[in-house]
Amino acid sequence: MSRPLVISDCDEVLLYMVSHFRDWLGEEHGVDFDMAGGDFASAIKWQETGQPLAQEDIWRLLNLFFDNEMHRQEPVEGAVEAIGKLGEHADVVVLTNLKDHRQESRVRQLADHGIDLEVFTNQGPKGPALRAILDRYRPSRAIFIDDLAQHHDSVASVTPHVSRLHLCAEPSLAPHIDCAHKAGHAHARIDDWQGALPWLLDRLYAEEDGPGAAGSKESQDHE
Repeated sequence: MSRPLVISDCDEVLLYMVSHFRDWLGEEHGVDFDMAGGDFASAIKWQETGQPLAQEDIWRLLNLFFDNEMHRQEPVEGAVEAIGKLGEHADVVVLTNLKDHRQESRVRQLADHGIDLEVFTNQGPKGPALRAILDRYRPSRAIFIDDLAQHHDSVASVTPHVSRLHLCAEPSLAPHIDCAHKAGHAHARIDDWQGALPWLLDRLYAEEDGPGAAGSKESQDHE
């Protein structure tokens, strides 16, 4: 019989990213990054003028960060231990929105921190990519973990039977992003691994729920 499968995002779930990106922008590029306003596009501003960066400059800097600065990223508190524990009960893979040529870099980056997992790269909504992973693994049940509400919406639309946990471990980001649980696209919102791991283990062995996230008896919000 096939094992359960956990499909996890990387940035802000397994590794902190935004805080290191913010520090690098300030140190190397004269850019401030403050998510207090809740809008990513207007949160990144030139220090000299206070003007928001153009989209092309944001993407240029993001690409530079992932090409040259991934070594700055550190594990989310409790993530390494939690992934190890989940691996005793399920197969665990990473589904990360990076360009495909960075797949090997992400594998090495995670392995350097003690997270040795298969990594799938993706661009755009994650629902179709997750369905392809399910077709490959054919698990007995599956759980999806991500920090962004739009990916839970996509997965809920494409594979509604998959359990979905919204987890954003970056404290400077978590209060300012849309909540997939409140929107009905995730079964729970838990922003730390101390709370997430028991929920995930329970979910691996829970009785089957109906397809709708909002109707699950296990729905909860730990913001």
